[in-house]
Amino acid sequence: MDTGVQSDGAVAVDTSRFRFLHTMIRVFDFDKSVDFYCRLLGMKMLQKREVEQARYTMAYVGYGDQSASAVVELTYNWDQKEPYTIGSGFGHLAIGVQDIYGTCKRLEKEGVKIPRPPGPLKFGTVNIAFIEDPDGYKIELVERP
Repeated sequence: MDTGVQSDGAVAVDTSRFRFLHTMIRVFDFDKSVDFYCRLLGMKMLQKREVEQARYTMAYVGYGDQSASAVVELTYNWDQKEPYTIGSGFGHLAIGVQDIYGTCKRLEKEGVKIPRPPGPLKFGTVNIAFIEDPDGYKIELVERP
């Protein structure tokens, strides 16, 4: 009989229904960030909420419905006077694209920073590139069929 207790005495947790929901990033210019993620990267605005009492606006953007897909939460704090520092713990977001060279060419024409141009992954066969959003967050583009 399964008691839900592991051999080390810890209670077992059923993780079969867990799923990744979203990543939240703080943005300095809300409209510029929404434009970047929605117009340039093709995400959809899934939800937007302004909380006047707490003085912030948040939006969920992504490629699919929040009930089935992980999304990005953009949080804009109205009273932030300086751009955020990204810190050393955050790595990057990753987005799969079909034509990485064409995508980077189009983004470059829009003024998007591309610190790592498209090309093969070192010691691999997959093509990747790194771009930056308006706040300097790194986004890895991974070429997928």
